[in-house]
Amino acid sequence: MKTLTTIDSLRAEIASWRKAGERIGFVPTMGNLHQGHLRLVEVAKHQADRVIVSIFVNPMQFGANEDLDSYPRTLEDDCRALQQLHTDAVFTPTPELIYPRGLSEQTFVEVPKLGDHHCGASRPGHFRGVSTVVCKLFNLVQPDIACFGQKDYQQLAIIRQMVEDLSFPIEIIGVPTERAADGLALSSRNGYLTAEQRAQAPRLQQVLQQVATQIKTSDADFRSIETAAKTQLEAVGFIPDYLTISDRSSLLPAEHRQQPLVILAAAWLGKTKLLDNLEV
Repeated sequence: MKTLTTIDSLRAEIASWRKAGERIGFVPTMGNLHQGHLRLVEVAKHQADRVIVSIFVNPMQFGANEDLDSYPRTLEDDCRALQQLHTDAVFTPTPELIYPRGLSEQTFVEVPKLGDHHCGASRPGHFRGVSTVVCKLFNLVQPDIACFGQKDYQQLAIIRQMVEDLSFPIEIIGVPTERAADGLALSSRNGYLTAEQRAQAPRLQQVLQQVATQIKTSDADFRSIETAAKTQLEAVGFIPDYLTISDRSSLLPAEHRQQPLVILAAAWLGKTKLLDNLEV
């Protein structure tokens, strides 16, 4: 596995693969890799001849009071895990390489509407940072396919829309959420949980499953179901950010059961924000 730290070395490697007529798969990450990330790499390897992973903690997607400085950075462990999967290359740029003029003067990409609600409402500027860095990485890597986890459902929808709007010749592959044995969606931030919180965390997915059952078996209106679910979460120690029965395409609150639905949820457990979703 090659470790690439400059744009020139990245472009040279990509050019050699292109010259050989090879199909390129890409997995952008912020590092601290867990089995969910590694599953993305495995899927990419089945879809492409060459796979490159980026590891970059993107400052543009962090708010002023968020965990940019404390976000777990485990580059050596990450590279060992990628080597075991026979990943072809890892790209590890610095913020100065990605944003040479600094964040305040950086051209940005923003997808309208899809990022206005849910995580976008509580994290202003977050999805602008995500779409900007992914757009830049796509320009640098120029992959044929790129893999993203479905746990970040809103992020995946925004990236799909950006690719369509900007006419990127890239197939976006959404990969089902990897979960622990007790149902908790894997996340780099799960390491922030205390032992007691970790034992309680699977309740989020369990409540989503209950909501899905109610949608299928009751005539209750969606807003009432959402309110009851948030009350359930609060009763066991969560502070819900949102829990919404949404249309899968627009991500806006759904009104009737004939729509393709997804339940989107985020809730704080102590200092950790847990994210999950469930298609219905």
